[in-house]
Amino acid sequence: MKKRFTEDGWKNDPWFKALCSALKACKTEEEVANFLRDVGTLSELQAWSERLEVAKQLARGLSYRQVAENTGASTTTVTRVSRFIENGEGGYRKFLKANKPS
Repeated sequence: MKKRFTEDGWKNDPWFKALCSALKACKTEEEVANFLRDVGTLSELQAWSERLEVAKQLARGLSYRQVAENTGASTTTVTRVSRFIENGEGGYRKFLKANKPS
């Protein structure tokens, strides 16, 4: 049976914790990039990168439609990212606060 994460337990799952530890052990951007490429497909890396760009554009105040047009992301993805910015675990918010455009 395939292992599935649940909303109430994913952070404490040993496999997920090992993934976090592996990312934390990377010391340079290149090491992070190499690790992510080893564990993710190019499609997964593109999707994660696209979501981050969506978050950045939403933080700049662009409309959902503008963000979808600029990034090629679906409006569903834009809506999902927006929902996680507002009600997620705080990862997007922390990144966006630390990386505000000048």
